[in-house]
Amino acid sequence: MIRLLNIMTRARKASTPKVGADAALSPIALGRRFYQIAVARTAEVNEPHGLRPLEFGVLVRLHDTPGLDQNSLAERMALDRTTAGAMVQHLEELGLVERTVNGRDRRARVLRLSPAGRALHDRQRPAAVAAQLRMLEVLSPAERASLIDMLARVVEANQAYVRPGAGRRPRNARRPASLESTRAK
Repeated sequence: MIRLLNIMTRARKASTPKVGADAALSPIALGRRFYQIAVARTAEVNEPHGLRPLEFGVLVRLHDTPGLDQNSLAERMALDRTTAGAMVQHLEELGLVERTVNGRDRRARVLRLSPAGRALHDRQRPAAVAAQLRMLEVLSPAERASLIDMLARVVEANQAYVRPGAGRRPRNARRPASLESTRAK
């Protein structure tokens, strides 16, 4: 009996990949690939309507939170204010978003979907959800729920890093000397 348990333990250990043991299976590599797949699936649905990556996310956020101000939108989507402003401007030019001055704070802009934006959202949201489901169709419904739960827990536990520019090198920062010496060769 003990021998059988030892064999089963060795087999389980051999079949369980060690995090970081294979660079392609590291969380950062898998996260990047997952992101690429998610963006590509979303683009298939939204590019025919002239929407760039994340812009449909803005429509969803404004549908679910009408009257959101532009700075709050940037914060909730983990975007810098300049990027959020450019996306909102593009959506406004497409006639999908209306931007008005906040009556309580004249510096702030309140965002709402235009009738055309609401109509596009209502047509596209089922297609976007279907694209996400197709991406996860290799998983059972229980595995999908588990994946979403685990991703949400990881994001929640690492909120300090969920901000615009996190992990980027400041523009004027010099590369470490160890990297500069390899570049000169």
